[in-house]
Amino acid sequence: ILKTMNSALLGAGLAAIGVIGGGIGIGLVGKGLLDALARNPQVSGKAMVYAILGMALAEATSIYALVIAFMLMNKG
Repeated sequence: ILKTMNSALLGAGLAAIGVIGGGIGIGLVGKGLLDALARNPQVSGKAMVYAILGMALAEATSIYALVIAFMLMNKG
Protein backbone atom coordinates (compact mmCIF):
# COMPACT_ATOMS: atom_id res chain seq x y z
CA ILE A 1 0.00 0.00 0.00
CA LEU A 2 2.94 2.35 0.59
CA LYS A 3 4.09 1.97 -3.01
CA THR A 4 0.87 3.47 -4.35
CA MET A 5 0.59 6.19 -1.72
CA ASN A 6 2.03 9.56 -2.59
CA SER A 7 4.81 10.58 -0.20
CA ALA A 8 3.36 14.08 0.14
CA LEU A 9 0.07 12.66 1.36
CA LEU A 10 1.89 10.41 3.79
CA GLY A 11 3.76 13.42 5.15
CA ALA A 12 0.53 15.37 5.41
CA GLY A 13 -1.05 12.57 7.39
CA LEU A 14 1.90 12.43 9.74
CA ALA A 15 1.83 16.22 10.17
CA ALA A 16 -1.88 16.07 10.96
CA ILE A 17 -1.07 13.79 13.88
CA GLY A 18 0.45 16.89 15.49
CA VAL A 19 -3.07 18.17 16.05
CA ILE A 20 -3.50 15.44 18.67
CA GLY A 21 -0.72 17.02 20.71
CA GLY A 22 -2.61 20.30 20.87
CA GLY A 23 -5.71 18.53 22.14
CA ILE A 24 -3.72 16.76 24.83
CA GLY A 25 -2.06 20.05 25.80
CA ILE A 26 -5.36 21.86 26.15
CA GLY A 27 -6.71 19.02 28.27
CA LEU A 28 -3.69 19.15 30.57
CA VAL A 29 -3.99 22.92 30.95
CA GLY A 30 -7.67 22.55 31.82
CA LYS A 31 -6.85 19.85 34.35
CA GLY A 32 -4.20 22.06 35.92
CA LEU A 33 -6.65 24.94 36.13
CA LEU A 34 -9.26 22.82 37.88
CA ASP A 35 -6.64 21.48 40.29
CA ALA A 36 -5.48 25.01 41.09
CA LEU A 37 -9.02 26.26 41.65
CA ALA A 38 -9.86 23.29 43.85
CA ARG A 39 -6.87 23.99 46.07
CA ASN A 40 -7.12 27.78 46.18
CA PRO A 41 -10.32 29.36 44.81
CA GLN A 42 -9.07 32.90 45.55
CA VAL A 43 -6.64 32.80 42.62
CA SER A 44 -9.35 32.17 40.03
CA GLY A 45 -8.78 35.42 38.10
CA LYS A 46 -5.02 35.07 37.82
CA ALA A 47 -5.16 31.32 37.14
CA MET A 48 -7.75 31.84 34.40
CA VAL A 49 -5.48 34.29 32.57
CA TYR A 50 -2.58 31.84 32.59
CA ALA A 51 -4.84 28.95 31.57
CA ILE A 52 -6.23 30.86 28.60
CA LEU A 53 -2.69 31.78 27.55
CA GLY A 54 -1.58 28.15 27.84
CA MET A 55 -4.57 26.93 25.86
CA ALA A 56 -3.90 29.51 23.14
CA LEU A 57 -0.27 28.39 22.82
CA ALA A 58 -1.31 24.74 22.64
CA GLU A 59 -3.90 25.57 19.99
CA ALA A 60 -1.28 27.49 17.99
CA THR A 61 0.87 24.37 17.70
CA SER A 62 -2.15 22.48 16.38
CA ILE A 63 -2.81 25.18 13.80
CA TYR A 64 0.84 25.10 12.69
CA ALA A 65 0.67 21.31 12.25
CA LEU A 66 -2.55 21.66 10.26
CA VAL A 67 -1.06 24.33 8.01
CA ILE A 68 1.98 22.14 7.32
CA ALA A 69 -0.32 19.21 6.53
CA PHE A 70 -2.27 21.34 4.02
CA MET A 71 0.95 22.60 2.46
CA LEU A 72 2.18 19.04 2.01
CA MET A 73 -1.13 17.93 0.51
CA ASN A 74 -0.96 20.68 -2.12
CA LYS A 75 2.65 19.81 -2.93
CA GLY A 76 1.83 16.31 -4.13
